Amino acid sequence: MANATDHLWMHFTRMASYSAGEVPTIVRGEGAYVWDSQGRRYLDGLAGLFVVNAGHGRTELAEAAAKQAGELAYFPLWSYAHPKAVELAEKIASLTPADLNRVFFTTGGSEAVEAAWKLARAYFKRTGKPNKYKVVSRYIAYHGTSMGALSITGLPGIKTDFEPLVPGAVKVPNTNLYRAPEHGDSPEAFGRWAAEEIRRAIEREGPDTVAAVFLEPVQNSGGCFPPPPGYFERVREICDAYDVLLVSDEVICSWGRLGEYFGAVRYGYRPDIITTAKGITSGYAPLGAMIASDRLMEPFLTETGMFAHGVTFGGHPVSCAVALANLEVFAREDLIGHVRANEDAFRATLEKLHDLPIVGDVRGDGYFYGIELVKDKATRATFDEAESERLLRGFLSTALFSAGLYCRADDRGDPVVQLAPPLIAEQQQFDEMEQILRAVLTEAWARL
Repeated sequence: MANATDHLWMHFTRMASYSAGEVPTIVRGEGAYVWDSQGRRYLDGLAGLFVVNAGHGRTELAEAAAKQAGELAYFPLWSYAHPKAVELAEKIASLTPADLNRVFFTTGGSEAVEAAWKLARAYFKRTGKPNKYKVVSRYIAYHGTSMGALSITGLPGIKTDFEPLVPGAVKVPNTNLYRAPEHGDSPEAFGRWAAEEIRRAIEREGPDTVAAVFLEPVQNSGGCFPPPPGYFERVREICDAYDVLLVSDEVICSWGRLGEYFGAVRYGYRPDIITTAKGITSGYAPLGAMIASDRLMEPFLTETGMFAHGVTFGGHPVSCAVALANLEVFAREDLIGHVRANEDAFRATLEKLHDLPIVGDVRGDGYFYGIELVKDKATRATFDEAESERLLRGFLSTALFSAGLYCRADDRGDPVVQLAPPLIAEQQQFDEMEQILRAVLTEAWARL
């Protein structure tokens, strides 16, 4: 729309890039596809933003929102409950691993991460360890944009404008095996090394000062880093040894993205806290949650106990109703099983791109993949900042969209193309993604 730049301030967007042209405007969605205001169709290769897990155009989710709005449009969860929040919290607790039975609702992922850090600090203050306030997270990892979540985030480029941030955020190496050639022949050895880096960080900071470790099951930023074998098992042991909470940041990785309701289940580890959002409603209403173990709530169950934190729209009745309807769709259509049945085909289709000279690595799990781009496959040499700017923003993002594929060309780490389609996607969509990527990446290489 021509007037989009006059008043609409878009998120993480170089607004000047639209000074001479119209902003692409998406007006409709159906299944795995969306349409713009000019009537052009695009394959949604990113599920909106890792969000629309059940697919676009789900009338039953819209109807659930309308029905709830007609009954109770809003009431806060401040000292009062409403039925949909109670029902949804019970449903979530039935799906979580171990004893993660306490559900604190937010409106999104950053708020969930913020709540988790606040809970970790408050818990240790109330259990006689007031100096435990620091958190450990990984380089290049993204955990949100509020000041606490941004501090946990390991992306310097998006933090500079807002410094100084919240003190106490410590960074350790991520699990990018492709960029760890010394461990290339032994993922198990790499996993042990990466986990031990967390131990070393805790020891450097002092175990009596570290409250939590924040890790995504599959790290998003940098292009989908799955955990090496044994990694989370060792991290759990380290956290137990030093009385440090393990927070599984599953804002992206939950609700079927990895073929399980939660990524922690896929990789077989027990977190103390799970943060989630995005796919919980498939994007049909905003909702997030911090899910904590029973023991973390115990200090707040005294007569005067209170976790002094909350947000106005956390656990909104309409959002909770949509989430419950969304989970009904998951169960009725077995979307979790659909991902498991098709994830090998998705991987195999994307791996066909290995024959292109610009494709260095294809990695991920479930319906969550990154394709790392290189300028020399033999040496794994990456692009410098200027080359990456020309490649991703100067060509790839626009070219992929023009060719009919909405995905993410990302240079927050090494240049990657990320793919995370709706969970209803199948071979037809996999083939379409591969064909568009092949044509556009071939042209990109020719331009280089």
